[in-house]
Amino acid sequence: MSDKRTVTITLDGTNKKSVIPLMSGTAGADVFDIRKVYGELGLFTFDPGYGATASCESKITYIDGDVGVLEYRGYPIEQLAEKSNFLEVCYLLLNGDLPNAEQGKDFEMGVMRHTMLHEQLRTFYNGFRRDAHPMAVMCGVVGALSAFYHDSLDIHDAESRRISAFRLIAKVPTIAAWAYKYSVGQPFVYPRNDLTYAENFLHMFHAVPAEEYKINPVLSKAMDLIMILHADHEQNASTSTVRLAGSTGANPFACIAAGIASLWGPAHGGANEAVLKMLTDIGHVRNIPDFLEDVKDRGNHAKLMGFGHRVYKNYDPRAKIIQKACHDVLRELGIKGDPLLDLAIELEKIALSDKYFIDRKLYPNVDFYSGIILKAMGFPTSMFTALFAVSRTVGWVAQWKEMIEDPDQRIGRPRQIYTGPATRPYVDTDKRG
Repeated sequence: MSDKRTVTITLDGTNKKSVIPLMSGTAGADVFDIRKVYGELGLFTFDPGYGATASCESKITYIDGDVGVLEYRGYPIEQLAEKSNFLEVCYLLLNGDLPNAEQGKDFEMGVMRHTMLHEQLRTFYNGFRRDAHPMAVMCGVVGALSAFYHDSLDIHDAESRRISAFRLIAKVPTIAAWAYKYSVGQPFVYPRNDLTYAENFLHMFHAVPAEEYKINPVLSKAMDLIMILHADHEQNASTSTVRLAGSTGANPFACIAAGIASLWGPAHGGANEAVLKMLTDIGHVRNIPDFLEDVKDRGNHAKLMGFGHRVYKNYDPRAKIIQKACHDVLRELGIKGDPLLDLAIELEKIALSDKYFIDRKLYPNVDFYSGIILKAMGFPTSMFTALFAVSRTVGWVAQWKEMIEDPDQRIGRPRQIYTGPATRPYVDTDKRG
């Protein structure tokens, strides 16, 4: 929201100036409202990666990276992780407040009644190679949902937006689980609406028709927790992709497919897989000091994966929560002295006592432990990013919905500094050197 303070920019050598209003949010740094600068001065800003640019106003998620704060609609992630469940968090992200008992029950029923996929979508899977990456399958199948659910494509109709939100939150877990089943040649397992959201996903992923799959409450709680921690994270790359696609008026299924494609990048959703590879490459705790020296050597290509974050300059609050859940899962599964976990703990201990990493504010992030816990729960590394997409779908939908309902929303159109050739005449082929 705007306040009464302003900043004046005067262009040297001219009589041009621009009076820029400041805007203040509920929390966080104030910002310059630069929308009129180009018209008044003929200048626009240069900010590669948009690290210092607010692309929108949002009421959904707040991050203070300097002190390690993450809040959904004002609720600290620590409290939601301890007391809430994923579908309640979904309601919160979409509607702005926690539901009462009746609202929560109605919302859960609204989501779970959409968990089935149109039966003809089964044939889509047969068009992929067996070794197709699950994210490739998810991009294709989620995008194809718009060909089957024409009744909820009117983005300007509130009821259509509500139904689309239900369908996406409900169907993406089914799509992801079936992508895995297809890759290993097992029969698709249909959703069961008598289970919780997390239990249903674990059942579709792990069950086979030949025998009963027993729900482990420790694992389902851990799955629910992982989903809560990954539900939204402000204007990251995939969320910004969803908003940019949505600003054109594209249907929600296309926008979420775009978000999945963006998440696929190893610098975004694939980071936890990279952590596992790093720990495997280190091999043993005795190799940690040499590895960290390689990381410090700028001439070396070694990277400390799972440490540092584009926003957090302190300990990622999600990392503390998932570290405890990781211990709970390993204890439940009888995995004692897991070498990867032991290595991870020792690596964290050494890195956090090293001045090099302290000075650079390289603290563990959520990816540092999530790969270990997912591996222990029986998920192959190829599914890690797909699980991220399952969790983040609600955040994407909430951000898309907020953007569509914003009266100031405009089509996204970043500017550039052109550094190519100046205007030059066309030269006929026979006259070119």
